[in-house]
Amino acid sequence: MVRWIPGDGEEEKALLAELGLSSIEELFRDVPAAARMSRMGLGAPLEEPALVAAVDRILSKNQTLGSFDAFLGCGLYDRYVPAVVDGILQRSEFYTAYTPYQPEASQGVLQTLFEFQSLWVELTDMEVANASLYDGATALGEAMLMARRLAPGHRFLVPSNLFWERRSVLENYTPPGDCQLVEVPVDSGTGRLDLEFIAREARNDCFGVLVEYPDSYGIVEEGLLDLRRAIGDTPLVVSTDPLALTLLEPPGAWGADIVVGEGQGFGISPSFGGPLLGLIASRHRSLRMLPGRIVGATTDVEGRRAFTLTLQAREQHIRRSRATSNICTNQTLMSLAFLAYATALGPKGLARLAGDLTEKAHRLASALARVPGLAAPLYDAPFLWEFVLGTGRWDPREFLEAMERRGVLAGVWPEDPRAGRPSLAYNGVLVAAGERTDDEAIERYRKAAEAVVNPAPPPEEP
Repeated sequence: MVRWIPGDGEEEKALLAELGLSSIEELFRDVPAAARMSRMGLGAPLEEPALVAAVDRILSKNQTLGSFDAFLGCGLYDRYVPAVVDGILQRSEFYTAYTPYQPEASQGVLQTLFEFQSLWVELTDMEVANASLYDGATALGEAMLMARRLAPGHRFLVPSNLFWERRSVLENYTPPGDCQLVEVPVDSGTGRLDLEFIAREARNDCFGVLVEYPDSYGIVEEGLLDLRRAIGDTPLVVSTDPLALTLLEPPGAWGADIVVGEGQGFGISPSFGGPLLGLIASRHRSLRMLPGRIVGATTDVEGRRAFTLTLQAREQHIRRSRATSNICTNQTLMSLAFLAYATALGPKGLARLAGDLTEKAHRLASALARVPGLAAPLYDAPFLWEFVLGTGRWDPREFLEAMERRGVLAGVWPEDPRAGRPSLAYNGVLVAAGERTDDEAIERYRKAAEAVVNPAPPPEEP
């Protein structure tokens, strides 16, 4: 245990003497003072029972999503995870797996990743997929770089209503001086993309077009199905929700070149910052441009089906100078959760869930539309389980804070908090329906919203 317990004062002195230093502060002199963490003030050591009790007291102050009526979405969703998913994840052969470089020792993990790839290919109607990326945002960045390798040009078209976090990641992925992100306008009345702008600009020094399906407003744009013809050979990148693809025409059927998504909603509980799961698929002709790991199926010397990592020239550990990406690993455990969740529900169960969530969201919108001062939905356009609730004269932040005080997490305000960034073109919040959105939860939301937006006047004094 000595490896894991900090040394005492004498050991510290010996370390500093060996290094020719007089103090710990001198050891860290190259780290700016503003970046250092001050003393944490933990106090004196405690025996284990007292320590556990102290931690429990701290944890008891937390409030979970289950403590509220939660209508949060904006790319992360609170969906019920069947017990079988965690049961599979907690098997030691999966829970401790890291790098399946040795196919003779990792057939189970490799087969899981192969089936995961196959599932994403089937949902998207594409041809090849990798073994996952870190999250949906980095999948977008990798898709942009992939499009950059597929076509000439210096401009990449992105929706102006793209979530700011995803836009920020795209900016970080943009090679300085080599390419430019160009925003596609969104109609302030309908919330729809300007498809004529896309058709015109896609042929103007453009190496790719990104569209969302559904988009960041929750809108499903029917016009996207004709976009292939409008943009010609310019690579088309589609960002989508895997659950939505159980109801919608898959992007591969209407001409997508690359399809990406966030897999968190399939068997991964929402958390603060992760873990998440990036999804990416492409056409077979682009296989060697696809970043990350790919698991292939083959046969061994005795003719038995076998699985192995393939096309490893893409990875950093081989031919680094020619690697297509700095992504050299994948989210194996989260990919397993995705696959286990989809397998537990099955095709009919997934489609039924998507239909149920959509029906609940429309019931919620109808209830909120009866509240004077609110617009539900703000845009007159098709949507699934998420929509923009217009808060009218109310500041969205104040509306959400007032609703939280009434026990309702009423949605997400997707405003970019960074200084100097443009404000949203609407006053509203994104509201998502979940499996706990029953009639009682909808009525509690409506009543709380009514009390916030149209408070009763104070009683007159006698």
